Amino acid sequence: MTGDLKQFARWDILLTREAVAAGAPLRQLGRALNAQGWNRVVRGAWAAPGCELTPWVKARAVQILHPGLTFSHRGAASLHLIELLREAVEFSDPESPTGSRHGFAVHRTPVAPEEMCARHGLRATTPLRTLRDLLLCGPRDEALVAVDSALGARVVGGARRPRLVTTDLLTAACASHPTRRHRAPRAAGWLALADPQSGSPAETVARLRMHDAGLRPLSQAQLLTPAGRTIRADFLFLREGVVVEIEGYAYHGTRGAHRRDLDRFNALSTCPGVRTVLRFPATTVFRTPDRMIQDIRTALAGPSGRRERTDANFGHIGRPCVPDIPTTGSPCGAGGGGGDGVEGAGIC
Repeated sequence: MTGDLKQFARWDILLTREAVAAGAPLRQLGRALNAQGWNRVVRGAWAAPGCELTPWVKARAVQILHPGLTFSHRGAASLHLIELLREAVEFSDPESPTGSRHGFAVHRTPVAPEEMCARHGLRATTPLRTLRDLLLCGPRDEALVAVDSALGARVVGGARRPRLVTTDLLTAACASHPTRRHRAPRAAGWLALADPQSGSPAETVARLRMHDAGLRPLSQAQLLTPAGRTIRADFLFLREGVVVEIEGYAYHGTRGAHRRDLDRFNALSTCPGVRTVLRFPATTVFRTPDRMIQDIRTALAGPSGRRERTDANFGHIGRPCVPDIPTTGSPCGAGGGGGDGVEGAGIC
């Protein structure tokens, strides 16, 4: 067989059964695929020459092999450019005989036609359904990182993405789930912790760590510099005059970005009513959050009389972080609200 095998492929994936059904001789097909540089992805599926065998290429092949699979949970979130603590390919299929396919997790739950959409040639759950699944399955930190990302416009992977959902829609979607409505109160409690203005996953996790520690700063407070410039602080403890800034992984990509960040830090330090500005990198937030909390407590307990602080020193005061809400463990066996928030997601 000497013909170009790409005529039998879909999205650079060739299924042996489809090529044979289209007339390719079975006995010659394997030899021809190897000769033309095709790479076997899983049994019965091959990737086109030059196609890197990434997990997403394998996932595409698996979905083509098994049409009943729909990208869902974290798998769908990645397709919608929703940021996550951990990326993973996950599917949903109510007819799946097991909880996995070719090494990928499969949730045995139905997906209605109106809850599906196409992304890059792949069938996935809609953003609303995706976030509902994450909220109902947990764990809390992973769900809220995704929710914060979807509630606001973000630049993800170099692409600008608009807001995808609203809090009201998510609350209604969780409450209307046909089989998991008993988890809606927990999801509503988690949604009360969400912040559409959060700028990064690191900022979301930092806010949750402060909440768990009983610290209640204002979020996204607008301050005024002596020159009259308005500048937004990630978190502000108004009475103590302490600003907390969180640096996401994406910061400092260029020398110019680093310079702008330094200028921002200096400007925050000059704002009337601000006594201390603390900066924490994402690595501290994720790996040693106790150190961050201790540094914040130390700053809050420090001398408070160096600068007079009144509300007139500030611009628009940011939204208060929410009151106490219980953070219970995930019924999916995935870990609760405490810790580093990166335990396994579980299968619901």
